[in-house]
Amino acid sequence: MTVVTHRAISVLLKAAKIVSILLPLSLTPWPTKAQDVQITRFIALGDMPYGEPDLVYPLYESLIGEINTRSPELVIHVGDTKGGGACTDAILRAQLDFMNMFNAPVLYTPGDNEWTDCYRADDDPLERLDFIRKTFFANPDTSLGKVSISLQHQGALGYPENARFRSGQIGFVTAHVVGSNNNFETRELSAAEEFFARSKASSDWLVESVSEFRDAEVIVLAIHADMFEFDFNEFKSERWLRHSGFGAFGEALKSSARKFGKPMLLVFGDSHRHRIFQPFPMHAPNLTAVEVFGYRDMHAVEVTVRLGQDTPFQVVPVWNPALVE
Repeated sequence: MTVVTHRAISVLLKAAKIVSILLPLSLTPWPTKAQDVQITRFIALGDMPYGEPDLVYPLYESLIGEINTRSPELVIHVGDTKGGGACTDAILRAQLDFMNMFNAPVLYTPGDNEWTDCYRADDDPLERLDFIRKTFFANPDTSLGKVSISLQHQGALGYPENARFRSGQIGFVTAHVVGSNNNFETRELSAAEEFFARSKASSDWLVESVSEFRDAEVIVLAIHADMFEFDFNEFKSERWLRHSGFGAFGEALKSSARKFGKPMLLVFGDSHRHRIFQPFPMHAPNLTAVEVFGYRDMHAVEVTVRLGQDTPFQVVPVWNPALVE
């Protein structure tokens, strides 16, 4: 995770004035037909598989098999489908193949390891992001997985990864918010331009989605980043410091949750430590946050939504049989 220095803020703020919006992507057919499902139980995972394929892919396949035996109605992968290091087409396509091994529909929101941090392997992060959009989101109208569901998305603005759908009284939303300070970087101007454009688009998408689902009983939001690890709540104010890349989206989340006023669940990853907490007990106590397992702890979490209850989210671990004796 990258920390932006105080001295770099002026450079980044200048970049906000010259943001350019990506053109809409062309769409290609997807092999599976969208199916309607009624979802009250889903499984979430992220930050995996990390490491050498020969070592970690069999472990990941074991977890996928366990998830399939539980027959969830939806799977959510919150990003970081690979560890640091090489970001080749082959590695990323392998992760797409894994997504389509799940029997259930799959929602995927990218993490920083897939593109933001690829400069560490001498790859161009923006080119890698473009590749992800053209492969994982080749048809943003439907989800991934063996059985797909129809989605609404922000592809017209160049962000097909920002998606949503409604199942009965539950609204599901994904927003592209990644670790490494959400790409709020000083290494080059293009990174800062990308950050400001995507941060605004994702914040707008969240606000619009919560309004769209205003008569639902529950909203589930999935992002990658752990927005609460650094530069948050320093003065017990439930706010971010100004050099954080999560301030704009985080404030949009806090205000949208407060306005929604009913149970809302944030599912995220990034820090590799499973936990359940309330990030805004003063300003939005109706929002519950769940961080998934990750990295060495190649497990998942199962969430059951019990409609009509004040605390509707029941969260239990899904243990990987290959890692549990």
